[in-house]
Amino acid sequence: MRIELVQESWDRIDAWLREHAPRTFATLRPPAGLEEIAAAEEELGVTFPADLVASLLRHNGARDGAEAFQFSTHDRLLGTSEIVEDTQWMRGIAEDLDEEEAEYYWSGGYLKIGSYGVTADGLTIDCRPGQDSCGAIGRFFDETGTDFGHAVSLGRYLEELAGLLESGQDGGAVTFNGRLFWEWAMPPGPDWGSAGDPLPGPDEQLPELDLSCSPTDVLHVGALDGLEELGALLAVLPREQIAEAARKQLRRVAVETGLIKYLEIEAFLDALDRGECLPQQTQADPFVLRLRSVIVQADTHQDSPRRWAAERMVHGAWGSPYRSLYESVSLRGRLAANWRADLHADLGNPPLPPIPDNRFWGTLHNPAIDSSWHAAQYARDQG
Repeated sequence: MRIELVQESWDRIDAWLREHAPRTFATLRPPAGLEEIAAAEEELGVTFPADLVASLLRHNGARDGAEAFQFSTHDRLLGTSEIVEDTQWMRGIAEDLDEEEAEYYWSGGYLKIGSYGVTADGLTIDCRPGQDSCGAIGRFFDETGTDFGHAVSLGRYLEELAGLLESGQDGGAVTFNGRLFWEWAMPPGPDWGSAGDPLPGPDEQLPELDLSCSPTDVLHVGALDGLEELGALLAVLPREQIAEAARKQLRRVAVETGLIKYLEIEAFLDALDRGECLPQQTQADPFVLRLRSVIVQADTHQDSPRRWAAERMVHGAWGSPYRSLYESVSLRGRLAANWRADLHADLGNPPLPPIPDNRFWGTLHNPAIDSSWHAAQYARDQG
């Protein structure tokens, strides 16, 4: 039954990926061979659970890279040789632990089957015979050790994963440009404030906003690199197109954080949409006073998204559209699971470039984006 559950679950996962995320599906490797699996068991001195063997006989991991298939924990599926390599690495880390420490941190009977990549964190499976948790799926955290509360077996874990995919965005599975992403929006907090809230007086003690932004401010390329193909798109589109998208994203932020309810903020966004050139304001102007008041109230209500949005709203009027757009996207990544598709739509749905590499950033010529480090590295590599 365990083997059949693995096969049925992979059938569901593969079918969903083929239809909704073909680029992610393409990273799943062909099956491992029985001899390769047997050699890995011998090298590690453990017997792989039957459902792990069945899974490896379906997909021998996923190729590494930005498009790689990942579990909902953002761990890449490891192949047989990678399981051996990562498990031996973990054993090396834990070799000085006593028996009690190893029980919760890392035991010689654990295998790493999924890798977070950036750290040693990742999905694990218990291969200790005779243990109640034998075959169970856990996750290792570098700072706290291993927790086996994820699933009683790999088959059950894959079954749950298939269900998350089939639930789509409700299960955290978001697709964009043929790829699978795991995204969860923050649950909305309690609403507070109203359009009729009086403005504070100009002499009231409030935190001051940073009004020093300028349209000529330069955005560092590192802010765009994490956006992958969307970051590359932002780097090459005309400034006017970026400015239009920045205005649309700023309005989305205002709606999603509740700032849109305030008359001063709605009037400000309407003026931006009409293309009006807004004069630089002071700390005592109504629009700025409203933002300063919101910041104080947001602290009282522990509403960090609304506070963050209020602090950066001024960049949409007087700052660089690149910076304004990046900041809106950064916040919306916490507020809206489908933020990538929204951003692409606000940019006009142009064709997407490949995921940028060092050559792309090293040869970029956009005065609004600081890519000098990459340019220097690229020039050095070219001799």
